[in-house]
Amino acid sequence: MVGLSLASALDSSGLNVAVISNQPFEQAMPEAPTLRVSAINGANQQVLTDMGVWQRMPTNRLSPYKTMSVWDKDSFGRIDFSHDDLPAPQLGHIIENQLLTNALAEKVAQQASVKLIEAKIDKVLTGQRETMLMLNNDEVIACRLLVGADGANSYIRQQAQFPLAFKDYGHTAIVATIRTEKPHGQCARQVFTPDGPLALLPLANPNEVSIVWSQRNEVAQDILALDNDTFSHRLTATSDSVLGVLTLDSERMSFPLTMRYARQWVKPGVVIIGDAAHTIHPLAGQGVNLGMRDAFALADTLKTCVQQDVDFTDVAQLRSFERARKADAAAVIAAMDGFKTLFAGDNPLKKLIRGAGLVVTDSLPGLKRQWLAQAMGW
Repeated sequence: MVGLSLASALDSSGLNVAVISNQPFEQAMPEAPTLRVSAINGANQQVLTDMGVWQRMPTNRLSPYKTMSVWDKDSFGRIDFSHDDLPAPQLGHIIENQLLTNALAEKVAQQASVKLIEAKIDKVLTGQRETMLMLNNDEVIACRLLVGADGANSYIRQQAQFPLAFKDYGHTAIVATIRTEKPHGQCARQVFTPDGPLALLPLANPNEVSIVWSQRNEVAQDILALDNDTFSHRLTATSDSVLGVLTLDSERMSFPLTMRYARQWVKPGVVIIGDAAHTIHPLAGQGVNLGMRDAFALADTLKTCVQQDVDFTDVAQLRSFERARKADAAAVIAAMDGFKTLFAGDNPLKKLIRGAGLVVTDSLPGLKRQWLAQAMGW
């Protein structure tokens, strides 16, 4: 999503772009919702609309959410947000990752200056003026700037030897599609438990949600070992039955959660963005939004360089992009780490502090609007 977003944003920039992926760019969408979804905020939606990408996604699979509800399990702490607080048409959209990838690939394939290549990079040879990429289909690509948007275990980051700070969150995220007894009402919900948060993300079907259930590793393994009925019962209890009885409606997928932060993003001829540069806890759904901000900021920087006829591979030209994006990523990582720490465990004093904090914040419209505007990317 992030690499294709950059390619799309570079349309009419005067640059020739090759996008390389070892996975198919477009995949047929099954009738049932796919498991990996993202919450796309308002600012990124606007950019995607302006680029002609958003319109390519079928509206019957887009799920806008207009309210958010967050509470602390077994506590009085609760806060609710509404699109009316801003005001705005909605707070964001829950979108299947592959759906957005398909729309981006379809748009980018129509750009004359872009070549899509389905192959794996076998070797990166860095020279003074250009970088050579040797692919497993025997093709060789020469480029002046190599952008690594190749995920958390980025091969490009490793080849560039960018130093990486990381921290194991000690959490495993469980994702699945869930059938709900009560309609979700276009509300994104999240409950914090002592072992980690559970997010209930509304899908296009009014009685379907996607869950991201982040739990301590050992607890998550116990949950994954449950049979489907017992899993559904435990999920219903954890959600305080806010949507009635919940029923598992798909397979379950899980993945470990790790914070990563590259201490360097730029060197001559190489840049990293998205999960290659940073990964965060999914509790606020900011991961892909952060990556898209990287892509759009880099596109603006490169287009400015072309317009001013300066070398876009020069580290000096890319340094302001790196400083701004590293600061944004560091702030979001710190916020997610703070939330995770604050809401972990069931210490009575901690529960009192976070409960009071949620209640007080809920009563301050100005602060709520500021939080919402930041979450929406405005």
